[in-house]
Amino acid sequence: MTVQELPGAAAYRPTPPPAWKPLTDPAPLLPDPEPYRVLGTDAAADADPELLLRLYAELVRGRRYNAQATALTKQGRLAVYPSSTGQEACEIAAALVLEERDWLFPSYRDTLAAVARGLDPVEALTLLRGDRHTGYDPREHRIAPLCTPLATQLPHAVGLAHAARLAGDDVVALAMVGDGGTSEGDFHEALNFAAVWRAPVVFLVQNNGFAISVPLAKQTAAPSLAHKAVGYGMPGRLVDGNDAAAVHQVLGEAVARARAGGGPTLVEAVTYRMDAHTNADDATRYRVDSEVEAWRAHDPIQLLERELTERGLLAEDGIEEARAAAERMAAGLRERMNADPVLDPMDLFTHVYAEQTTQLREQAARLRVELDAEQDHHGQSGPHGAEGGR
Repeated sequence: MTVQELPGAAAYRPTPPPAWKPLTDPAPLLPDPEPYRVLGTDAAADADPELLLRLYAELVRGRRYNAQATALTKQGRLAVYPSSTGQEACEIAAALVLEERDWLFPSYRDTLAAVARGLDPVEALTLLRGDRHTGYDPREHRIAPLCTPLATQLPHAVGLAHAARLAGDDVVALAMVGDGGTSEGDFHEALNFAAVWRAPVVFLVQNNGFAISVPLAKQTAAPSLAHKAVGYGMPGRLVDGNDAAAVHQVLGEAVARARAGGGPTLVEAVTYRMDAHTNADDATRYRVDSEVEAWRAHDPIQLLERELTERGLLAEDGIEEARAAAERMAAGLRERMNADPVLDPMDLFTHVYAEQTTQLREQAARLRVELDAEQDHHGQSGPHGAEGGR
C-alpha cells in the first residue's frame, strides 16, 4: 500500500516549512548609522578617569613602539614591519578589554595589541625578524601566533571559544582582522559557525581604508562592514576606531555579552592607516597627501589628550612622563634588537609537529650532514682561509 492509498491520503496536503522566515528579528542586530563616539560627547563624562589615563599612556607608548619598529626595518634589524600608527586606539583597547584567562587572536599588524597585553616587545617582533615561526609561547600568554595569511586566525578563534564553552571554561576569544580580511572565505566561515554555535568570540575589524592598495569601495558594496553581521545572525557594532574610550566600551560590552552566553559580536572600528602598508609599500601610488593630513586631525592620541587636559586629568608633567616612559621602552627595544641573536638552524624542525613526521626527520638529517660538513671545512681552512678571504 502506497502513501496515496492510505485512508485520508487525499486530504493530506503537507505545508512546506517556512524556511524563508528569519530565525531572529534583524532590527536589533543592525549597527548604528554613525560610528559610536565617546570623546568630545556627553558620554565622556561617564568614562572612568583611571581607564582614560591608562589608555593614554599605552597610546603614547604604542606610537613610539611603531616608530621604533619602523626604524629597525631601515637599519636592517627587521625584515618587514606593518605599522599600526593611527590605529593605536583599536590595538590598545583590544588588549585592555580582555581578562587574563581570555585569548587574543591577532593579525600580522597587531603586534602592538600583543605588547599591550603584556608580551615582551622583542618577542612580538621575532616572527617579523625572521628568526622563528613565532617568538613566544601562545599558551603562556593566551595570544595566538601573529597571523600573516588573511583571516585564517578567525576560524581558530571560533574553535577555541567553542571548545572552551563545551568544557565549561569562562573564556572569551577576541579575533582581530583588517578590512581586507573580510573579503576572505575564512571570515565568512568563522562568523557563520560562531553565530550558529553561539560561541563566546568577538570579531574586531579594523577598517583602515585600504587592503594594501585596494580601497574599501572596491571590496564591498555593503553599507558598512558591521552590516555583514546581520547575515549571520549576530549584532554588528560601528565605532570610531580613533576614539580609544569608545572602542574600549563597545568591545567591553561585546566581551561581556559573549561571556554571559549571548554569542558573538562583529565590531567595525573605522580608523586609518597613517603609514604605508609595510616598509616595502609606496602608499603615494594609491592615496593623496591631503587625505592623510585630514586624518591627522583625528589622531587618537590628540583626541584623548584633549579630553584629559580639558577635564583637568592630565597636565604637562603627565604628558612628559608618558613620553619619557615610551622613550625608555624604545631604547630598550633598540638595544636588544641590535644584538645579533644566536640561532640554531635545527630549530626549524623543533616546533612544527608534536611528533616529527618521517619527512621532517629526513630533512633534519640532511641539514645536519650539511652543517657538519660546513663545520669541518671551516675547521680545516679557518674563517679567514681561501673561502673566507674572498
